[in-house]
Amino acid sequence: MCGIFAYLNYNVSRERRYILEVLLNGLRRLEYRGYDSSGIAVDADLLPPPSSASAPYAGAAPLVYRQEGKIENLVRSVYSEVDENEVNLDAAFNVHAGIAHTRWATHGVPAPRNSHPQSSGAGDEFLVVHNGIITNYEVLKETLIRHGFTFESDTDTEVIPKLAKFVFDKAHDEEGDVTFIEVVNEVMRQLEGAYALIFKSPHYPNELIACKRGSTLILGVNELSGQKIGKSFHDVKALTANGKPKELFFSSDLCAIVEHTKNYLAIEDNEIVHIKDGSVSILKFDHDKEKPASVKRALSVLEMEVEQIKKGSYDHFMQKEIHEQPHSLTTTMRGRLRDGGVLLGGLKEHLKTIRRSRRVVFIGCGTSYNAALAARTFVEELTGIPVTMEVASDLLDRQGPIYREDTAVFVSQSGETADTLLALDYALENGALCVGITNTVGSTLSRRTHCGIHINAGCEIGVASTKAYTSQIVVMAMLALAIGSDQISTQPRREAIISGLSSLPGNASEVLKLDSEMKELASSLIDSESLLVFGRGYNYATALEGALKVKEVALMHSEGMFAGEMKHGPLALVDENLPIIVIATRDACFSKQQSVIQQLLSRKGRLIIMCSKGDASAVSPGGSCRVIEVPQVADCLQPVINIIPLQLLAYHLTVLRGFDVDQPRNLAKSVTTQ
Repeated sequence: MCGIFAYLNYNVSRERRYILEVLLNGLRRLEYRGYDSSGIAVDADLLPPPSSASAPYAGAAPLVYRQEGKIENLVRSVYSEVDENEVNLDAAFNVHAGIAHTRWATHGVPAPRNSHPQSSGAGDEFLVVHNGIITNYEVLKETLIRHGFTFESDTDTEVIPKLAKFVFDKAHDEEGDVTFIEVVNEVMRQLEGAYALIFKSPHYPNELIACKRGSTLILGVNELSGQKIGKSFHDVKALTANGKPKELFFSSDLCAIVEHTKNYLAIEDNEIVHIKDGSVSILKFDHDKEKPASVKRALSVLEMEVEQIKKGSYDHFMQKEIHEQPHSLTTTMRGRLRDGGVLLGGLKEHLKTIRRSRRVVFIGCGTSYNAALAARTFVEELTGIPVTMEVASDLLDRQGPIYREDTAVFVSQSGETADTLLALDYALENGALCVGITNTVGSTLSRRTHCGIHINAGCEIGVASTKAYTSQIVVMAMLALAIGSDQISTQPRREAIISGLSSLPGNASEVLKLDSEMKELASSLIDSESLLVFGRGYNYATALEGALKVKEVALMHSEGMFAGEMKHGPLALVDENLPIIVIATRDACFSKQQSVIQQLLSRKGRLIIMCSKGDASAVSPGGSCRVIEVPQVADCLQPVINIIPLQLLAYHLTVLRGFDVDQPRNLAKSVTTQ
C-alpha cells in the first residue's frame, strides 16, 4: 500500500526528460503494491532571485503533478502540462532532487487534491510523500488551522508539510536561520503513528530528507565514478562524501532500485537520512533529546536480478510466478538440505529454546496464514510441540495469551504486513521467542524478530501470492525437520519428507503441464457465480487458499470449506449448478473424502475432483465427475502440488472474465495499514 520513490543525481548532468522517466518508471515498479492515484515533483528552471523581499525563497516553485487512477494517467497529465506550460524537457541539471508517490486511499477519496506530494501551501515551500497513517493528524490539523493554515485535501498527510512550514517560519522569526534537519526533527517530534516520509523544499535546494517509523524505506547508492563498493565501506557517509558523480534513490521497495544499483541500505525506525552535496548523513531521532545523534550504517549488496521484475515472455506477473515455482522451490531449499538433514543458519542458535517451548504459535494474515495452516499438522507431528493458529488482527483484538515459554512464528511475504508487525510487538512485549518467515531481505519483520528464515522465492510482483505460498510451506517443513531432528522415533518419517522435498521441483514442473486443462476448466466456469472448495487434513489449507485465489483475482465468490463440516450447513447449497472442487489426493483422509464425494453426488452435485495420478476411477465411479490428476508426493508436501492447478484455474478465470490479473480491484500487495 502506497509507494515512495525519489531520485537525486549529483555531479552528473541529467535532462529533465530523463529525470521524469526515472521517477515515472520507479512508480511503475511500485504499481503492484496497490494504488489509486499518483504524483511527482521536480524542479523548475532556475530563475534569478526575485526582486520582492517578501518572496519566500529564491528561484521558481517546484513543478508538481498529481493525478487520479493509473500511472499512465499521470504520464499523460505530466506531458500535457509540460506542453501547455512550455516546460523545457531538455534542460539539464548537474544536481537535482525529484520525488514521486503512488497512493492507496485511506483518508479521502482518490483525487488529485488527495494525491501526493502534499504541499505546505502556496509556493510549495515544503513537499512531502508519505506511506503510513498519522494517528494524531486531527489534533495537529486543528492547531495549524488556529495558526492560519488552510487545508485543501482530506488526507492525514497534509498536516506534515504544513507543520514543516510552521516550524520553519517560527524558527526563522526567532533565530533567523534553521537547517533542514532541525525542521524535520521537530516535525517528527510532533507526529504519532506509522510512516515513511520524504521531504523536499526549495528553501533547501538539491537536498532530500527521508525518515521512517514503522513503514519500509530503502536508500540506494549508485557510484558513477567506477568506484568499487566493497566490504571496506562500513559507513555510507564515508562512501558518499567524496564529491564524485553518483545517483541516490529512496524507495519503498527494492524492486524499484534493482535496475539502477545493487547497493542499498534499509533505513531503520527513527532514522533521519539527509542527502546534501551528494553526501548521505544518517541521524537517530530521540524524542527526549533536542538534537539527533549521528550514526554509522553500512551498505548491503542486493542479491536480485533485473529479470526478476520483468514479465519476460509471459502475459502477466501472476502467470510468470506460477510457472516459476519449480525454480523458486529449488532456491528455497538450496544449501539447506545437507547430508540427509536440514541446515537453517538463521535458527541455529535458537533451536534448543524452540524445542523447550510450551507451544508454537503461527501468526499471519491471508495467504501466509493459509501456508502456516498447511504446515501445522506436520510441525506437531515431527516436533511433539502443540501448535496453535492466530490471525494477526484477531490476536490483537482479543489480546490473546502469549507466554514467555511460547515460540511465536510470524509469516509474511513482504515482511511489512501491518497487523503482523503489531502482533509481533505484542509477542515481544510478552516475552515470547519470535521467529520470522519472510520473502523480503531487510524487511521490518526480518529485522525485529529474534531469528528467522528467508524463503528466497524471488521477487513476487503479482498481488495474488503464488510462489511465495509454496515456498512458505517448504520452509515450514524444513523448520519442523530442524526442530525435530533430535527425535529418534521420527527419523524414518523425516528421511521420507527430505526425500520428498528433493523431488518437489520436478513434481511442480509435472503439474504445470495441466495449464491448458485448467484453462478449459476455467472456460466452463466463467458464468458461474460461486465456487466451493472442500478439503480436509493437510489440504484444508489448500481449499482455503484455492478459494482465496479465485476470490482475489477472478472476483468470483468462492469459499474454502473443511469437508468434515459439510453436513453442518454447506450441504444445503449443493445442486446441479453450483461447481464444487473436492481435494481427494492420497493421505490418511482419503477414504473420508471418498465418502464426501458420494454424498455430494447423491445430491446431484457438480463435482470437480482433484486426486492422485491413477485414482480417477476410485474417486469418480463411472466417470461421472471431472477429474484433475496430480503427482503423488509425501502427504505433508501434497499441498504444495495441489495448490498449483487451483492457481492456474484462478489465473485463467480472471483472464477470461476480463479482469486485471496483477492488480485486482481494491487489493494491495503489501498491506501496510490496519
